[in-house]
Amino acid sequence: MNKTTTNSTGDEQQKTVELLSCSSVLTVELKEHLIFISILNSVLSLTAFLGNALILVALPKESSLHPPSKLLLRCLAITDLCVGFITEPLAVTSWMSRLHGQWNICNYIYVVNSVLNFILTNVSLCTLTAVSVDRLLALLLGLGYRQVVTLKRTYLFVITFWVLPSAFSPTFFWNPVMTLWYGIVITVLCLLTSIFSVLHNDFP
Repeated sequence: MNKTTTNSTGDEQQKTVELLSCSSVLTVELKEHLIFISILNSVLSLTAFLGNALILVALPKESSLHPPSKLLLRCLAITDLCVGFITEPLAVTSWMSRLHGQWNICNYIYVVNSVLNFILTNVSLCTLTAVSVDRLLALLLGLGYRQVVTLKRTYLFVITFWVLPSAFSPTFFWNPVMTLWYGIVITVLCLLTSIFSVLHNDFP
């Protein structure tokens, strides 16, 4: 398969995904559901923003947490705050554009929101996994925990959590299926790691 054929296939996949998302047929059938979901997401957007903003304000005042653990919680709060402040309002705008038949706006917002969701979901999932592993290491390492889990190393992991999905997200524009598989692999790995960490914490 040559490059031209590959690009053509990717474009067709992208158009198919957008059409499934911004379809007049689906909008007519789901009109009442879209209105309800839009109202619900507007409320959730506000609560997510305010709740995580309060967490970010309160974290610096908490002295009992180890700085790397505090950094992971801060990263998690920031991703959730971005969901409430950016992706949920974009989703509501997308649904409203469908109801008003503004398909160009719908397609554009759908693509932007999909990329942002992909990045934030991956960062949030990886951070939650890191929190689970952090708890496990605190249990296993005992007094050596603070020497192994340092702030510098935690910063490297957090930066990696943001860089990898951000670097991979452009594949959505030419091969959404590849992006989907990347998300599935990361999700499975994170879930397995978290489950192992939680079980080991509960049954050392």
